[in-house]
Amino acid sequence: MVLCLWSPAFALSQQANVNLDFDPHRNKENLTPFSAPLNSPEVHDDGTVTFRLKAPEAKEVKLAGWALLTALGRARQPVPFAKGEDGIWTLTVGPLRPDMYAYHIEVDGVQVTDPNNTYAAFTAMPPYSELVVHGEGPAYYDARHVPHGTVTRHVYHSDVTGGERELYVYSPPGYDPARTYPVLYLLGGSGELPSNWVYDGRANFIMDNLLAEGRAEPMLIAIPNNQVLHRSHPRHVELTFDLFERELRENVVPLVDATYSTRRNPHGRALSGLSMGGRHTIFVGFNSLDLFGSFGVLSAGDVDAEQSLASFLRDPAVNDKIDYLFLGQGALEAEGFLGERCVALHEALVNHGVEHEYYVGGHGGHDWATWRHLLYERFLPNLWRQP
Repeated sequence: MVLCLWSPAFALSQQANVNLDFDPHRNKENLTPFSAPLNSPEVHDDGTVTFRLKAPEAKEVKLAGWALLTALGRARQPVPFAKGEDGIWTLTVGPLRPDMYAYHIEVDGVQVTDPNNTYAAFTAMPPYSELVVHGEGPAYYDARHVPHGTVTRHVYHSDVTGGERELYVYSPPGYDPARTYPVLYLLGGSGELPSNWVYDGRANFIMDNLLAEGRAEPMLIAIPNNQVLHRSHPRHVELTFDLFERELRENVVPLVDATYSTRRNPHGRALSGLSMGGRHTIFVGFNSLDLFGSFGVLSAGDVDAEQSLASFLRDPAVNDKIDYLFLGQGALEAEGFLGERCVALHEALVNHGVEHEYYVGGHGGHDWATWRHLLYERFLPNLWRQP
Protein backbone atom coordinates (compact mmCIF):
# COMPACT_ATOMS: atom_id res chain seq x y z
CA MET A 1 0.00 0.00 0.00
CA VAL A 2 2.76 2.45 0.91
CA LEU A 3 4.72 1.63 -2.25
CA CYS A 4 1.68 2.42 -4.38
CA LEU A 5 1.59 5.95 -3.00
CA TRP A 6 4.95 6.58 -4.60
CA SER A 7 4.10 5.04 -7.96
CA PRO A 8 3.76 7.29 -11.05
CA ALA A 9 -0.02 6.90 -10.92
CA PHE A 10 -0.02 8.85 -7.66
CA ALA A 11 2.62 11.41 -8.63
CA LEU A 12 0.25 14.31 -8.09
CA SER A 13 1.13 17.81 -9.13
CA GLN A 14 -0.30 20.97 -10.66
CA GLN A 15 -1.03 22.41 -7.24
CA ALA A 16 -2.66 19.29 -5.86
CA ASN A 17 -1.32 20.27 -2.41
CA VAL A 18 -1.41 16.63 -1.29
CA ASN A 19 2.34 16.21 -0.84
CA LEU A 20 5.13 18.74 -0.46
CA ASP A 21 5.91 18.35 -4.15
CA PHE A 22 9.11 19.65 -5.72
CA ASP A 23 7.17 20.21 -8.98
CA PRO A 24 3.79 21.67 -7.97
CA HIS A 25 3.34 23.57 -11.24
CA ARG A 26 3.93 20.62 -13.56
CA ASN A 27 0.66 19.53 -15.21
CA LYS A 28 0.55 15.75 -14.81
CA GLU A 29 -3.19 15.18 -14.40
CA ASN A 30 -4.62 17.98 -16.54
CA LEU A 31 -6.65 19.17 -13.57
CA THR A 32 -7.04 22.80 -12.59
CA PRO A 33 -6.35 23.91 -9.02
CA PHE A 34 -9.41 23.61 -6.79
CA SER A 35 -11.83 26.53 -7.39
CA ALA A 36 -9.62 28.03 -10.13
CA PRO A 37 -10.85 28.35 -13.74
CA LEU A 38 -7.44 27.76 -15.35
CA ASN A 39 -4.01 26.23 -14.87
CA SER A 40 -1.52 28.98 -14.12
CA PRO A 41 1.37 28.87 -13.98
CA GLU A 42 2.14 25.68 -15.89
CA VAL A 43 5.80 24.67 -15.87
CA HIS A 44 6.91 22.50 -18.78
CA ASP A 45 9.76 20.02 -18.55
CA ASP A 46 11.95 22.19 -20.77
CA GLY A 47 11.82 24.98 -18.16
CA THR A 48 9.40 27.20 -20.06
CA VAL A 49 6.39 28.52 -18.17
CA THR A 50 2.90 29.36 -19.41
CA PHE A 51 0.77 31.86 -17.50
CA ARG A 52 -2.97 32.20 -18.10
CA LEU A 53 -5.52 34.71 -16.86
CA LYS A 54 -9.22 34.93 -17.63
CA ALA A 55 -10.00 38.64 -17.84
CA PRO A 56 -12.28 39.32 -20.84
CA GLU A 57 -12.82 42.98 -19.93
CA ALA A 58 -9.16 43.81 -19.34
CA LYS A 59 -7.33 46.03 -21.80
CA GLU A 60 -3.77 45.14 -20.80
CA VAL A 61 -2.18 42.30 -18.81
CA LYS A 62 1.52 42.07 -17.95
CA LEU A 63 3.83 39.78 -16.01
CA ALA A 64 5.71 41.66 -13.28
CA GLY A 65 7.83 41.10 -10.20
CA TRP A 66 11.48 41.89 -9.47
CA ALA A 67 12.71 38.32 -8.99
CA LEU A 68 11.11 36.78 -12.06
CA LEU A 69 11.84 39.71 -14.37
CA THR A 70 15.47 39.68 -13.22
CA ALA A 71 15.69 35.97 -14.04
CA LEU A 72 14.26 36.72 -17.48
CA GLY A 73 16.83 39.45 -18.03
CA ARG A 74 14.20 42.20 -18.13
CA ALA A 75 14.87 43.92 -14.80
CA ARG A 76 11.91 46.29 -14.29
CA GLN A 77 10.32 45.74 -17.71
CA PRO A 78 6.98 43.87 -17.36
CA VAL A 79 6.21 41.34 -20.10
CA PRO A 80 2.85 41.67 -21.93
CA PHE A 81 0.37 38.81 -22.29
CA ALA A 82 -1.58 38.15 -25.49
CA LYS A 83 -5.39 38.12 -25.39
CA GLY A 84 -7.38 35.34 -27.06
CA GLU A 85 -10.87 35.56 -28.51
CA ASP A 86 -12.15 33.62 -25.48
CA GLY A 87 -11.01 36.41 -23.13
CA ILE A 88 -8.09 34.35 -21.81
CA TRP A 89 -4.72 36.08 -21.71
CA THR A 90 -1.64 33.87 -22.14
CA LEU A 91 2.11 34.25 -21.95
CA THR A 92 4.93 31.73 -22.24
CA VAL A 93 8.43 32.67 -21.03
CA GLY A 94 11.72 30.94 -20.45
CA PRO A 95 13.32 28.55 -20.20
CA LEU A 96 14.14 29.36 -16.58
CA ARG A 97 16.63 27.70 -14.25
CA PRO A 98 15.05 25.39 -11.66
CA ASP A 99 14.28 27.58 -8.65
CA MET A 100 11.48 29.51 -6.95
CA TYR A 101 10.50 32.93 -8.28
CA ALA A 102 8.18 35.60 -6.90
CA TYR A 103 5.94 37.42 -9.38
CA HIS A 104 2.83 39.56 -9.84
CA ILE A 105 0.37 40.14 -12.64
CA GLU A 106 -0.56 43.69 -13.66
CA VAL A 107 -4.12 44.07 -14.95
CA ASP A 108 -4.78 47.50 -16.42
CA GLY A 109 -2.07 48.91 -14.19
CA VAL A 110 -3.28 47.21 -10.99
CA GLN A 111 -0.86 44.80 -9.31
CA VAL A 112 -2.50 41.49 -8.29
CA THR A 113 -1.50 37.96 -7.41
CA ASP A 114 -2.15 35.18 -9.90
CA PRO A 115 -5.74 34.14 -9.06
CA ASN A 116 -5.11 30.60 -10.34
CA ASN A 117 -1.97 29.95 -8.29
CA THR A 118 -2.38 28.50 -4.80
CA TYR A 119 1.27 29.31 -4.00
CA ALA A 120 1.22 32.86 -2.67
CA ALA A 121 3.33 34.59 -0.05
CA PHE A 122 1.88 35.82 3.23
CA THR A 123 4.09 38.71 4.19
CA ALA A 124 4.22 42.24 5.60
CA MET A 125 3.86 43.57 2.06
CA PRO A 126 1.01 43.11 -0.42
CA PRO A 127 1.10 39.41 -1.32
CA TYR A 128 2.83 37.97 -4.37
CA SER A 129 2.61 34.64 -6.18
CA GLU A 130 5.30 31.98 -6.16
CA LEU A 131 6.49 30.13 -9.25
CA VAL A 132 8.30 26.82 -8.73
CA VAL A 133 10.36 25.74 -11.73
CA HIS A 134 11.24 22.12 -11.12
CA GLY A 135 14.38 20.21 -12.01
CA GLU A 136 14.75 16.46 -12.35
CA GLY A 137 14.18 15.89 -8.64
CA PRO A 138 13.91 17.69 -5.29
CA ALA A 139 16.26 20.65 -4.93
CA TYR A 140 18.42 21.47 -1.93
CA TYR A 141 15.55 23.60 -0.53
CA ASP A 142 12.81 21.00 -1.05
CA ALA A 143 11.33 18.51 1.43
CA ARG A 144 13.34 15.35 0.83
CA HIS A 145 12.96 11.89 2.35
CA VAL A 146 15.32 12.65 5.25
CA PRO A 147 14.82 13.21 9.00
CA HIS A 148 13.04 16.50 9.57
CA GLY A 149 13.32 19.02 12.33
CA THR A 150 10.46 20.84 14.01
CA VAL A 151 9.35 24.43 13.49
CA THR A 152 7.53 25.89 16.50
CA ARG A 153 5.69 29.19 16.56
CA HIS A 154 5.99 31.10 19.84
CA VAL A 155 3.71 34.05 20.65
CA TYR A 156 4.86 36.42 23.41
CA HIS A 157 4.22 39.90 24.76
CA SER A 158 6.72 42.68 24.12
CA ASP A 159 6.88 45.88 26.13
CA VAL A 160 9.30 47.19 23.49
CA THR A 161 6.65 47.26 20.77
CA GLY A 162 3.63 47.25 23.09
CA GLY A 163 1.86 44.13 21.84
CA GLU A 164 1.89 40.42 21.05
CA ARG A 165 4.61 39.20 18.73
CA GLU A 166 5.74 35.96 17.12
CA LEU A 167 8.96 34.00 16.93
CA TYR A 168 9.65 30.79 14.99
CA VAL A 169 12.21 28.27 16.21
CA TYR A 170 13.60 25.36 14.22
CA SER A 171 14.90 22.49 16.34
CA PRO A 172 16.94 19.83 14.53
CA PRO A 173 15.89 16.18 14.09
CA GLY A 174 16.46 14.26 17.31
CA TYR A 175 16.62 17.42 19.42
CA ASP A 176 17.81 16.33 22.88
CA PRO A 177 17.31 18.74 25.80
CA ALA A 178 20.08 16.90 27.64
CA ARG A 179 22.65 18.49 25.32
CA THR A 180 23.19 22.14 24.50
CA TYR A 181 22.86 23.65 21.02
CA PRO A 182 24.17 26.78 19.35
CA VAL A 183 21.50 29.19 18.14
CA LEU A 184 21.35 31.08 14.85
CA TYR A 185 19.09 34.14 15.04
CA LEU A 186 17.92 34.60 11.45
CA LEU A 187 16.32 37.85 10.27
CA GLY A 188 14.20 38.86 7.28
CA GLY A 189 14.28 41.94 5.09
CA SER A 190 11.98 44.90 4.68
CA GLY A 191 8.40 43.68 4.60
CA GLU A 192 9.27 40.11 5.60
CA LEU A 193 7.67 38.17 8.43
CA PRO A 194 9.37 35.36 10.38
CA SER A 195 7.35 32.81 8.42
CA ASN A 196 8.95 33.98 5.16
CA TRP A 197 12.25 32.35 6.13
CA VAL A 198 10.24 29.10 6.36
CA TYR A 199 7.98 29.32 3.31
CA ASP A 200 10.10 31.42 0.93
CA GLY A 201 13.55 30.80 2.36
CA ARG A 202 12.94 27.12 3.16
CA ALA A 203 15.48 27.45 6.00
CA ASN A 204 14.13 24.38 7.79
CA PHE A 205 14.32 22.11 4.73
CA ILE A 206 17.76 23.47 3.86
CA MET A 207 18.94 22.65 7.37
CA ASP A 208 17.35 19.18 7.24
CA ASN A 209 19.14 18.43 3.98
CA LEU A 210 22.50 19.78 5.13
CA LEU A 211 22.31 17.66 8.29
CA ALA A 212 21.42 14.58 6.24
CA GLU A 213 24.43 15.31 4.00
CA GLY A 214 26.70 15.70 7.03
CA ARG A 215 27.56 19.24 5.95
CA ALA A 216 26.39 21.23 8.97
CA GLU A 217 26.35 21.14 12.75
CA PRO A 218 23.02 20.56 14.55
CA MET A 219 21.69 23.91 15.67
CA LEU A 220 18.59 25.80 16.68
CA ILE A 221 17.40 28.49 14.28
CA ALA A 222 15.37 31.25 15.91
CA ILE A 223 13.52 33.53 13.47
CA PRO A 224 12.21 36.65 15.22
CA ASN A 225 10.16 39.45 13.70
CA ASN A 226 12.64 42.27 13.07
CA GLN A 227 9.87 44.66 11.98
CA VAL A 228 9.75 46.75 15.16
CA LEU A 229 7.94 49.80 13.78
CA HIS A 230 6.10 50.61 10.57
CA ARG A 231 8.49 50.18 7.65
CA SER A 232 7.18 53.43 6.14
CA HIS A 233 7.68 55.37 9.39
CA PRO A 234 9.57 58.61 8.60
CA ARG A 235 12.08 57.87 11.39
CA HIS A 236 12.51 54.16 10.60
CA VAL A 237 16.27 54.35 9.95
CA GLU A 238 16.80 56.43 13.06
CA LEU A 239 14.77 54.24 15.44
CA THR A 240 14.84 50.67 14.18
CA PHE A 241 18.30 49.60 15.34
CA ASP A 242 17.92 50.66 18.98
CA LEU A 243 14.41 49.19 19.16
CA PHE A 244 15.46 45.88 17.67
CA GLU A 245 18.48 45.60 19.97
CA ARG A 246 16.14 46.06 22.93
CA GLU A 247 13.77 43.46 21.50
CA LEU A 248 16.61 40.95 21.17
CA ARG A 249 17.98 41.58 24.65
CA GLU A 250 14.71 41.90 26.55
CA ASN A 251 12.53 39.33 24.79
CA VAL A 252 13.91 37.19 21.99
CA VAL A 253 17.14 35.81 23.42
CA PRO A 254 15.68 35.30 26.93
CA LEU A 255 12.67 33.43 25.49
CA VAL A 256 14.86 31.10 23.42
CA ASP A 257 17.27 30.46 26.31
CA ALA A 258 14.39 29.77 28.71
CA THR A 259 12.61 27.38 26.33
CA TYR A 260 15.46 25.44 24.72
CA SER A 261 18.77 23.93 25.77
CA THR A 262 21.16 26.52 24.40
CA ARG A 263 24.79 27.59 24.61
CA ARG A 264 24.40 30.82 26.50
CA ASN A 265 27.45 32.79 25.46
CA PRO A 266 28.61 34.66 22.33
CA HIS A 267 30.37 31.54 21.00
CA GLY A 268 27.00 29.79 20.93
CA ARG A 269 25.01 32.56 19.25
CA ALA A 270 25.02 33.83 15.68
CA LEU A 271 23.07 36.67 14.10
CA SER A 272 22.30 36.76 10.38
CA GLY A 273 19.85 38.47 8.08
CA LEU A 274 19.03 39.39 4.52
CA SER A 275 18.82 42.95 3.20
CA MET A 276 17.31 44.99 6.06
CA GLY A 277 18.03 42.02 8.32
CA GLY A 278 21.61 42.19 7.16
CA ARG A 279 21.75 45.81 8.24
CA HIS A 280 20.28 44.80 11.60
CA THR A 281 23.08 42.24 11.78
CA ILE A 282 25.65 44.99 11.12
CA PHE A 283 24.30 47.81 13.26
CA VAL A 284 22.85 45.73 16.09
CA GLY A 285 24.99 42.60 16.00
CA PHE A 286 28.37 44.32 15.65
CA ASN A 287 27.32 46.46 18.61
CA SER A 288 26.41 43.38 20.67
CA LEU A 289 29.56 41.27 20.81
CA ASP A 290 28.62 40.34 24.36
CA LEU A 291 25.68 38.41 22.84
CA PHE A 292 26.85 37.18 19.43
CA GLY A 293 30.12 35.76 18.19
CA SER A 294 29.23 34.83 14.60
CA PHE A 295 27.51 36.79 11.85
CA GLY A 296 26.03 36.32 8.40
CA VAL A 297 25.41 39.45 6.34
CA LEU A 298 23.33 38.56 3.29
CA SER A 299 22.91 41.15 0.53
CA ALA A 300 23.60 44.09 2.82
CA GLY A 301 26.29 46.54 3.78
CA ASP A 302 26.90 50.28 3.96
CA VAL A 303 28.62 52.61 1.50
CA ASP A 304 29.72 54.68 4.52
CA ALA A 305 31.00 51.68 6.50
CA GLU A 306 34.30 53.39 7.33
CA GLN A 307 32.38 56.03 9.30
CA SER A 308 29.25 54.18 10.47
CA LEU A 309 31.19 51.16 11.77
CA ALA A 310 34.31 53.00 12.92
CA SER A 311 34.38 51.67 16.50
CA PHE A 312 33.86 48.09 15.35
CA LEU A 313 36.45 48.27 12.58
CA ARG A 314 39.05 49.88 14.84
CA ASP A 315 38.60 47.51 17.78
CA PRO A 316 42.07 45.91 18.13
CA ALA A 317 40.53 42.78 19.67
CA VAL A 318 37.73 42.32 17.14
CA ASN A 319 39.19 39.16 15.59
CA ASP A 320 39.41 37.57 19.04
CA LYS A 321 35.75 38.34 19.69
CA ILE A 322 34.34 36.99 16.39
CA ASP A 323 34.32 33.30 15.52
CA TYR A 324 32.94 33.63 11.99
CA LEU A 325 31.86 36.56 9.85
CA PHE A 326 30.26 35.82 6.48
CA LEU A 327 29.40 38.44 3.89
CA GLY A 328 27.64 37.33 0.72
CA GLN A 329 25.50 38.45 -2.18
CA GLY A 330 24.07 37.13 -5.44
CA ALA A 331 25.90 37.24 -8.75
CA LEU A 332 23.29 39.46 -10.39
CA GLU A 333 22.98 41.97 -7.56
CA ALA A 334 26.76 42.31 -7.39
CA GLU A 335 26.60 43.81 -10.88
CA GLY A 336 24.27 46.67 -9.89
CA PHE A 337 23.81 49.44 -7.36
CA LEU A 338 22.46 47.06 -4.70
CA GLY A 339 25.82 45.35 -4.57
CA GLU A 340 27.80 48.52 -3.91
CA ARG A 341 27.02 48.62 -0.19
CA CYS A 342 28.09 45.00 0.23
CA VAL A 343 31.35 45.66 -1.61
CA ALA A 344 31.96 48.77 0.50
CA LEU A 345 31.57 46.75 3.69
CA HIS A 346 33.90 44.05 2.35
CA GLU A 347 36.54 46.63 1.47
CA ALA A 348 36.27 48.28 4.90
CA LEU A 349 36.72 44.90 6.61
CA VAL A 350 39.76 44.19 4.46
CA ASN A 351 41.25 47.65 5.12
CA HIS A 352 41.07 47.07 8.88
CA GLY A 353 42.15 43.44 8.86
CA VAL A 354 38.82 42.09 10.11
CA GLU A 355 38.77 38.39 9.27
CA HIS A 356 35.75 37.39 7.20
CA GLU A 357 34.55 35.32 4.26
CA TYR A 358 33.28 37.23 1.24
CA TYR A 359 31.31 35.27 -1.34
CA VAL A 360 29.43 36.13 -4.52
CA GLY A 361 27.50 33.28 -6.09
CA GLY A 362 24.32 31.71 -7.36
CA HIS A 363 22.27 32.93 -10.30
CA GLY A 364 19.94 35.29 -8.47
CA GLY A 365 19.71 38.97 -7.73
CA HIS A 366 18.34 40.66 -4.62
CA ASP A 367 15.81 37.88 -4.05
CA TRP A 368 15.14 34.57 -2.34
CA ALA A 369 17.05 32.57 -4.97
CA THR A 370 20.18 34.29 -3.67
CA TRP A 371 19.38 34.02 0.03
CA ARG A 372 18.55 30.32 -0.15
CA HIS A 373 21.79 29.73 -2.07
CA LEU A 374 23.92 31.69 0.41
CA LEU A 375 22.40 29.81 3.32
CA TYR A 376 22.96 26.37 1.79
CA GLU A 377 26.20 26.83 -0.12
CA ARG A 378 28.34 28.72 2.39
CA PHE A 379 26.88 30.16 5.57
CA LEU A 380 25.25 27.19 7.32
CA PRO A 381 27.97 24.66 6.39
CA ASN A 382 30.69 26.93 7.79
CA LEU A 383 28.83 28.15 10.88
CA TRP A 384 30.13 26.63 14.15
CA ARG A 385 32.85 24.81 12.20
CA GLN A 386 35.49 27.50 12.41
CA PRO A 387 38.70 26.71 14.34
